[in-house]
Amino acid sequence: MNLIDRARNIIVNPKQEWTVIAGEQPATGAILTGYVVPLALIPAVATLIGSLLFGELIGGIAAAIVSFVASILSVFIASFVVEALAKAFDSQGGSGRAMQLVAFSFTPAWVAGVLNVLPVLGMLAFLAALYGIYIMYLGFPHTMKTPQEKVVPYLIVTIVIVFVVFFVVAMILGLLLAFLGIGAASMLG
Repeated sequence: MNLIDRARNIIVNPKQEWTVIAGEQPATGAILTGYVVPLALIPAVATLIGSLLFGELIGGIAAAIVSFVASILSVFIASFVVEALAKAFDSQGGSGRAMQLVAFSFTPAWVAGVLNVLPVLGMLAFLAALYGIYIMYLGFPHTMKTPQEKVVPYLIVTIVIVFVVFFVVAMILGLLLAFLGIGAASMLG
């Protein structure tokens, strides 16, 4: 299935799409390069464009880089966490299934990231991320074979860890870019 169809289907009809996904062989590399990277570029590029429109080139470049790298790293780390927690929630599924769950659940936030062109609207991406949580909830039984009574606790633990991971990764990247920016400015000055 192509990127656009998958993204549309997971957003518009997630229950049916998870059934389709459950029948596919998960290929971590293909999910990353063919799905995660292109979709993670949406909010990054929109942030850059929005920054250019409002005269914040350096800040926009830094924000776009942080957004993109944090998204990629968060998918990797969250997938690892989902896989590592599987047994604790009577679930099964390897790294590929965990990658499917995480990557496809991030879809609404990435697509809504186009709103970052206008920073005021970029906050609406948060609402899309909440919808992504619902999509993840629907995906646990299909990807990780989680028993229904364990889905909510598994989801809560996963969301808390993903939030913390994304925040920490974004902070580290922001500090690193700020440090590099300060170093570059002093070299030029």
